[in-house]
Amino acid sequence: MLKTLIFTFLFALHPVHVSLMSVEYDEGSESFRVFIKVFFDDFLADAGLIEITEVPDIDISDYDKPDNEFTEEYFNKRVLISVNGRQVNGRLTEAELSDGELNVNMLFDAGRKINDLTIQSRIMTDIFNDQANMVIVKVNDFEEGVKLTPQKTEQTFKIK
Repeated sequence: MLKTLIFTFLFALHPVHVSLMSVEYDEGSESFRVFIKVFFDDFLADAGLIEITEVPDIDISDYDKPDNEFTEEYFNKRVLISVNGRQVNGRLTEAELSDGELNVNMLFDAGRKINDLTIQSRIMTDIFNDQANMVIVKVNDFEEGVKLTPQKTEQTFKIK
């Protein structure tokens, strides 16, 4: 419940530049279920579909959600996950555009034993110097959150 309130509060603050990501381990499938939420206008700029100077003035209803292949490629370039030192790739399972926000679900293969997990988020870090990429990681009983920025784009979590 608290996570939902925090997410809602942060997204009410746009034009603050923020993304939200939850990374949750699913033991049954030995994979990470990753949920990412970004403002659609910022996504369009970071993906190179519009100029950054256009962001304040666009009507996002004039833009369609990019196809899944494009969206998957975008997030695989900007969200890097390594398990025990081995980078794993994600595959898009769903992308939905709602109320000016792009909500994305992805799966990243993980394996059975997770000793350490490195999350790198470069979502919009090249275009906004005040970008905050909020990440919550949950693996079994381990749960921790971190704020990633253009100055600090990755965090390694020691899972015991």
